[in-house]
Amino acid sequence: MKFLGTLLLLVLIAVAVTGYVVYIPFGPHAETFVDIAPGTGTPEIAAQLQKNGIIRSRYGFDLLHLTQQGTLKAGEYRFDHAAPMTEVYARIVRGDVYTITLKIPEGYNIFDIAQAVAAAGLGTRDAFLAAERQHTELIAWLPQTGVTGERIAPQSLEGYLFPDTYFFSRHTTPEQMLATMVRRFRRASTELGLSGDIQQTVIMASLVEKEVNQDTERPLVAGVFTNRLAKGMPLATDPTVIYAALLDHRWSGSIHTSDLQSMSPYNTYKHAGLPPGPICNPGIASLRAAMAPAKTDYLYFVSDAAGHSLFSTDLKQHSEQVHAYWNTEKSRNH
Repeated sequence: MKFLGTLLLLVLIAVAVTGYVVYIPFGPHAETFVDIAPGTGTPEIAAQLQKNGIIRSRYGFDLLHLTQQGTLKAGEYRFDHAAPMTEVYARIVRGDVYTITLKIPEGYNIFDIAQAVAAAGLGTRDAFLAAERQHTELIAWLPQTGVTGERIAPQSLEGYLFPDTYFFSRHTTPEQMLATMVRRFRRASTELGLSGDIQQTVIMASLVEKEVNQDTERPLVAGVFTNRLAKGMPLATDPTVIYAALLDHRWSGSIHTSDLQSMSPYNTYKHAGLPPGPICNPGIASLRAAMAPAKTDYLYFVSDAAGHSLFSTDLKQHSEQVHAYWNTEKSRNH
């Protein structure tokens, strides 16, 4: 009887200790990261967690693994408060890894995205821009051909970094981020049924994206550009001038006469036809507009004071609309 009593006492103590180790909260009070490499076994994960002060006992974690269901998943985990070991275990089974949110709005160009990457703490602006120009093989699947049928080697991933909200780990490389954005573009283009000369469509969509912010007006603007191209007229769109200045590292925030006189192939005041590449990364609405421009006789458009576009078929009407716009702006400023 004495032996049984001692054994029962030991069992009760073991249960109490196990309950304390497993269920009583423990852990850091400051942000702590634990990076579990792929292929790491449960004992090693337990030891890693204990070493970083996330759990009390690696052996308790091993015991928990024997009694619980689920596979422990690799990745970087963030801990910032005390928690029961059961909660820690459940997080790793769920794969609740730490990620940084990166939001890329429609119309962001490569410089905007690089700045967003740097602001999010995912890398430097220069490293992202360098990778964006280096890894153009990510869009090697695109049917990009010139007017004589030869393949054009892309100089940039501009246009194919799809606007979306992304979630990346702190260790994600610029190339991995770019590959994710390009994959998202490819999926979206497939869903849209984008085909034929995809490069030309994306260039047109990028112009539309930068010129108008009303979805209902995007097909009309695409129609204006299509009509101008058909007549051999320069597109004469300011966003291409701005983009040329950005590429030349001389954008000051305002368009100057020297910008309009630039011989950059992106300057659509100097060169007829579409620019050699996209000037930003367009969203779904602009891609749809580029795929199906509105059929009108419009050749000109200008924004009004409310941010909508006014369209015209001849230069006289367009000039009157521009004059009316500037008169409204002057009245506002006085």
